[in-house]
Order: sequence, then C-alpha cells, then structure tokens
Amino acid sequence: MKDSDKNTSKFLSLILRHRPEIIGLSLDENGWANTEDLINNLNAHGHSLTVQQLVSIVDNNDKKRFALSEDLLRIRANQGHSIEVDLNLQQQSPPGVLYHGTAERNVESINDRGC
Repeated sequence: MKDSDKNTSKFLSLILRHRPEIIGLSLDENGWANTEDLINNLNAHGHSLTVQQLVSIVDNNDKKRFALSEDLLRIRANQGHSIEVDLNLQQQSPPGVLYHGTAERNVESINDRGC
C-alpha cells in the first residue's frame, strides 16, 4: 500500500470508527456511511479521494478494516468502534484451541499467573 493510501486508511479509521462528525458525516445505527457523502465530505475538508482510490484502500487493507456494500453505495469500519454501532455480528463458539501471540519473555508469567 502506498504511503498516501496508508495515511488515508488511518484517517478513514478515525472517521468511520470514532469521529465521523469532524468531517460532517453521519453513520447509521449499523455503522454504515453513504460512500458519496464520505468522499464529498473528505474532499471538502482537504482530503482528496475518489471512488477508485477508496475501493483500492478497502481491497488492499491487510487487516480488512473496512467493508463496502456490493453496490459501493455504503462503507463502514468492521471493528474497533468507540461510538455505538450494531454490526449485526452473530455470536459464535470459539474453536477448541486458541492461540495467543505474545513475546517469549512473558510466557512464564502467563502460564503461572495468567498475565
């Protein structure tokens, strides 16, 4: 991902997860924003973005932070909101074995005390 796209992706995370009001954007109860409104509001606030650039950022985000509707009319962040949204996620049972990534220096403490 290009540096400019990375910066735009970080700004999109701020807007779609935490502070849509800083560009005058509204999210619905499920966290969706109108794509055209997002682009227009970003451009009006000095952040140049086209639909093609937005699609590229969403498609190439290594952590899949964003979702676009199939018709490209709506966009939302997939996770990490600090604002109230209902992502309509279905509860699932975890697999039998889970792995936790940690630094090796912390393994003994985690095994002994759980932290």
